[in-house]
This record gives sequence, structure tokens and C-alpha cells, in this order.
Amino acid sequence: QVQLVESGGGLVQAGGSLRLSCAASGRTFSSYKMGWFRQAPGKEREVVAAISGSGGHTYYADSVKGRFTISRDNAKNTVYLQMNSLKPEDTAVYFCAGGPDYAAYDSWGQGTQVTVSS
Repeated sequence: QVQLVESGGGLVQAGGSLRLSCAASGRTFSSYKMGWFRQAPGKEREVVAAISGSGGHTYYADSVKGRFTISRDNAKNTVYLQMNSLKPEDTAVYFCAGGPDYAAYDSWGQGTQVTVSS
């Protein structure tokens, strides 16, 4: 497992941008698939984006394609989520997660709130 700490959330107007960071500790980071999830009030948690250990493969939910970009810097043990053209419906608590497989995330951060005002 790795320990994960998110940062970068906040309040932004619709159309604005935010960059989330997730700092990891542990020697397995570069081998871990990493993902960003979000959970809005009254809704189930959903995957937003995911990235392979090397960063060469990425996945995006349809709702964020073309607006969000996931990336990672294995030298810094950090994964990022660049969020552009934010919409009020992007408002949620965002979590980063890591694991040996996309279906087996075993490490989760505490979450960071993103609020998009209209």
C-alpha cells in the first residue's frame, strides 16, 4: 500500500480551472495504477480518470473527456488532475486512489472538496 494525500481543491466559478495533486509515500508508487474518483452529495462515488504506472495509458469518464487531464510524476510520487472548463455538476469531494490493478485499489486519500459555482 501507499499513503495518499490530496490537495488543490477549492471554490471556483463555472468555466474556471483547478489542479488537484495527490502525493504518495511508499516505494511501490511507480508500479501502482492511480485513479481519481469523486462523490457528490446523495450520489455514488464514480471514477473520473485513471492512469497506468508508467503514465502511458489513461482513462476518462465521458463526463470529463476533453476537460480533465490526469498525469503523474513518478520521480515526485505525485499524480495530478488538471480540471478545466469546470461546471457546477463537477462539484464533489475528489479522492485519489492507487492499487496494483484498476479493479483493486487498496489505497485511498482523505478527499478534497471541489465546489463550482454557477
